[in-house]
Amino acid sequence: MRGATAKAAAAVALIAAGVVGAKAAITLNNAVTGEVLNLEEAGPEGKDTEAFKTFIETGRNIYNGKADCLAKGEQTYLAMCSGCHGQKAEGKLGPGLNDSYWTYPQGATDKGFFEIIFGGASGQMGPMYGAMNVDDMLLTMAWVRHLYKDKPEDAGEWLTDELKASFKPYDGKTPTPKPGANAPETCKVE
Repeated sequence: MRGATAKAAAAVALIAAGVVGAKAAITLNNAVTGEVLNLEEAGPEGKDTEAFKTFIETGRNIYNGKADCLAKGEQTYLAMCSGCHGQKAEGKLGPGLNDSYWTYPQGATDKGFFEIIFGGASGQMGPMYGAMNVDDMLLTMAWVRHLYKDKPEDAGEWLTDELKASFKPYDGKTPTPKPGANAPETCKVE
């Protein structure tokens, strides 16, 4: 009964949060406590994007591997995350994010990585839902995935077979591509 109640509460939270047209097929849980995350705590911004709607239905981040979206993800990462995780996610006060080791193993999945960002983790990693919108979280996740430097077979579920086909470990030198003329509106930088 408790599981059914938690799922019902998550569904109500998604509807109340204004996730219009999205079918919630995944339940998001706090990385530390396991409690169901309440998406209502985040503002409405970013919840109407195709990326977020796909994510909340499938747990998959469609920004992964999209060169047009990397500059926006980098911009948000540098503003919100680099102080603790380093400019190239190599680790600093917080753990490195550009390799195959995760303090919280669920970070190897898009769902788990989102749970860590949205709901926070141990130490100084507080919940980010008040500082970033949910679409910016997905863009930031794609930027971090772009920085991955280890073997593809060690990456985790986020590195799909489709992404593996063109995967090259990050070399630390390649400049971030700028969004092209046909980039989605959510990926354009100012």
